[in-house]
Amino acid sequence: MVDSLKISVVGHTNTGKTSLLRTLTRDARFGEVSGRPGTTRHVEVARLNVQGQTLLELYDTPGIEDAIDLLDLLDQQSAQVEQRVAAREDGPTRIERFLQSAPAAERFEQEAKVLRQMLRSHAALYVIDARDPVLSKHRDELEILNMCGVPLLPLLNFVAGQKTNETEWREMLAGLGLHAIVRFDSVAPARDGEKTLYTKLASLLDAHGATLQRLIRSHEADAQQRHTAALDLIAMLLVETAALKLRISRDEQSLQRGIERLNQAVREHEQSCVAQLLSLHRFYPDDIDADGLPLVDGRWEQDLFDPYTLQNMGIQLGSGAAAGAAAGLGIDLMVGGMTLGAAAATGALLGGGFQTLRHYGSDLMARVTGEKTLRVDDSILNALATRQVDLLAALERRGHAAQQKLALARLSDIGGGSREPLFVHNELPESLRRARSQSGWARDSDAVMGSSGKHQAVQQLSKNLQDLLASRYRDEPDQR
Repeated sequence: MVDSLKISVVGHTNTGKTSLLRTLTRDARFGEVSGRPGTTRHVEVARLNVQGQTLLELYDTPGIEDAIDLLDLLDQQSAQVEQRVAAREDGPTRIERFLQSAPAAERFEQEAKVLRQMLRSHAALYVIDARDPVLSKHRDELEILNMCGVPLLPLLNFVAGQKTNETEWREMLAGLGLHAIVRFDSVAPARDGEKTLYTKLASLLDAHGATLQRLIRSHEADAQQRHTAALDLIAMLLVETAALKLRISRDEQSLQRGIERLNQAVREHEQSCVAQLLSLHRFYPDDIDADGLPLVDGRWEQDLFDPYTLQNMGIQLGSGAAAGAAAGLGIDLMVGGMTLGAAAATGALLGGGFQTLRHYGSDLMARVTGEKTLRVDDSILNALATRQVDLLAALERRGHAAQQKLALARLSDIGGGSREPLFVHNELPESLRRARSQSGWARDSDAVMGSSGKHQAVQQLSKNLQDLLASRYRDEPDQR
């Protein structure tokens, strides 16, 4: 069995080392992250497994706090030795001597933990907050770390923002002979961020290239499976919602009760889908700003409906919506401080467009004899699909180190910057049109739910959503 590759994650305090490991492990609960310096006080390990075998061990280390004085101490210790021997000592010998000295257990206890782990590792990632200015203490840190004699790969963190000192950092690193550098934003990682990181590591560790390539292939396969599963969840939501039908009596009281029942059914459908999408991407309920969401007793709930919302999303109101009576709540999803537009949302469900039909009852009820069938309007299905697809895109772009919770913006924040709706002119895919006539496909139906026709419709719609999603974000610049 091949031994696992051991990588130390090192750097100055508060540069995002623990945040990096959270994103690489897809575990938002790994370690402790805060704005306080020196949050990590002990070495912690995260293991990445493939088919039950640990391929990579990532060691989160405390921040280096006093590199300037430590380098002075190392020089003093070497000077004392060089008075007795002719040859200058190599780096690892100097580090070993320091680790056996009293200062390593006292004043420089945290730095000693870092260096001890460095000597046990095959390589190290030197994490840099690219927003920080380049200071002399950083050069001293790198000089000390280089003494350990293991390959060092500088990692520029927090590069998604506009205000960074990346150029200055690259110039300083090049002056120290460190030309292999990787950009990786732990809060908003690029689509190929992990692949790029592990490929750069492989270039420094020839003997472990096969291990890292295996890890890359495994992560790519996992991401594809997760993406496909998410699209299947959204497709199932839309097919079951399209199949929803409710027969009611002609009187207005029955109509109102039917409206409420249909709205609640749509709410529950979307609530379930959102919960499954979060779980699939290994996010937790408290990753969402509960105060900013329409939650009642832990359930998605929304009683405000705005007839202009669909118009803000660029969605035309269907005839079934009674010429403007369709209503929904338009909301923005905020991810890492970036708005995704009114189409992206994770709550406040659209309920079918029948909420205000009672205001048009005199015209509509005249045409009704016997029973009436209520169903979700095409425009509502369009809005539902748009929101879920944009939510998926947001989750796939969100690093597990993100500290800002998924939150909903105010209605007043909705403007002309929102994206176009997913289905142009409310033209639903064939699979959804077919679901209209299949009431047995609705989740709350007494009919058999596992029909082959429903399965085929879900699979076909999932493929349609994949094409639409790819087109929707094809031209979006990757700022992560």
